[in-house]
Amino acid sequence: MSDRFPTADERWPRQGVMSNMGKRLKPNEGNKTFCMAPWTHTYLSPQMERRLCCSSREESTNFKQYIDTIPTDPNAKKGDLKMRTLEQHWNSDYMKDVRKRLMAGEEIPQCEVCNYKLLSVATYRTHFNTLYQSQIDEAFEKTRDDGHTDMQVTSWDYRFNNLCNFKCRMCGDMLSSSWEAETRMHDPEVYEKRHIWGRPDIKAEIEKFHDQHVIKEFSQAIEEKSIKEIYWCGGEPLMWKIHWESMKRIIELGYQDEVSIRYNSNMSRIDYYGMNLFDDILDKYQYWNILASIDGAGEVGEYVRTGLKWDEWFKNMQHGLKFTKGKMRQLRMDLTMTLPGMFGLEEMLDAGEELGIPILAKRVFGFSPDNLWSPMCLPRKILDRIVDDFLAKNKKRMGRHTYFYAALQDLKQKPTYEEMFPDNWREELKKGKKRVEYLDKIRRTDIKQILKRDNEVLQWWTSI
Repeated sequence: MSDRFPTADERWPRQGVMSNMGKRLKPNEGNKTFCMAPWTHTYLSPQMERRLCCSSREESTNFKQYIDTIPTDPNAKKGDLKMRTLEQHWNSDYMKDVRKRLMAGEEIPQCEVCNYKLLSVATYRTHFNTLYQSQIDEAFEKTRDDGHTDMQVTSWDYRFNNLCNFKCRMCGDMLSSSWEAETRMHDPEVYEKRHIWGRPDIKAEIEKFHDQHVIKEFSQAIEEKSIKEIYWCGGEPLMWKIHWESMKRIIELGYQDEVSIRYNSNMSRIDYYGMNLFDDILDKYQYWNILASIDGAGEVGEYVRTGLKWDEWFKNMQHGLKFTKGKMRQLRMDLTMTLPGMFGLEEMLDAGEELGIPILAKRVFGFSPDNLWSPMCLPRKILDRIVDDFLAKNKKRMGRHTYFYAALQDLKQKPTYEEMFPDNWREELKKGKKRVEYLDKIRRTDIKQILKRDNEVLQWWTSI
């Protein structure tokens, strides 16, 4: 498979075209694109949008309900969302077509994040194919020629709402209630003109669907003991009451050792509703894995993740480490590499070494060159120099952080904005800089206080 980033036409081919209609090829027969997610996994966004997984990139026209495009129609009204229950979605024409293509070994655009390793050297596809390796043959056996499957969902990733106490710079209001509150304060009209999922009448419709269908679907799976994996991700999942109630209910039903639990949490607080995540919940589970979201230590981390208190985060991590146990129970740092984060790599490595845990890493991927939170906005010469200097200085210390090392090396292999968008990257950088400066103004911060750690970078920033 080529490492070249595909063109727009290649990423979004005409829907409904199947060059390998009816063909079936298993992974052990050479199928490199097959993924078990469409046979086992279900994802739901806080706006009740269904996708293959949190990494998939569905084209907006796949769903009349697809929330990213509704804001383009200010005349949208109640009923336009066309929200689907899991039962309606699971064997829909869309899902059946995806399964047929993947069984044929086709490279579909929804899976380009894994196909081209756009975010990380590790792919989500690998996770699903490893977890469900023993059921790959079953997936082929229980799937009809039209893509209908008799297999049922056992892996759940439901983002029940956008409740979150952070305003991470590369996030947004769809995944953070704190972001949403800030936007409502400074730009309230956006929810009437563009982000109309936040308009009162439409928001009420989303909440009604959540209460009447989503909660029921998830709770029923818990009661039926059909869950094999839960991925708690938000928003901030530890702030959700349903998280605590569901995890406790699984314990009461006595099958906690049969469920694999994954988290992506900001780890700012580990006590809610009179319970401690580790003492009262995870100490009862056999298999769990927490990726603690972080973008930098100390000053850098607190800048990128508005709301972070570094010292409290570090103490929560120290407490959680008391409950880890080999590969069965893991607590790891999930570093998202950003532009300002590139100037806090040393402190990040220090923290990982002090905690004695590995650092996983991925980068903010710029799907458009106006996203200046991605390190790929930097000129090639500067980016490579930052990576090379850091690795040369810390070569001996990177031994246990193989994914961190690989992610840094990958920055040198992937195209920068100038290389990816040669026609418009300069103008787009200017637009992105204005947004950064806007956030700095309302949050009373200044990115230049971070960037001044590197004179060449500060000069580049000033020149934009």
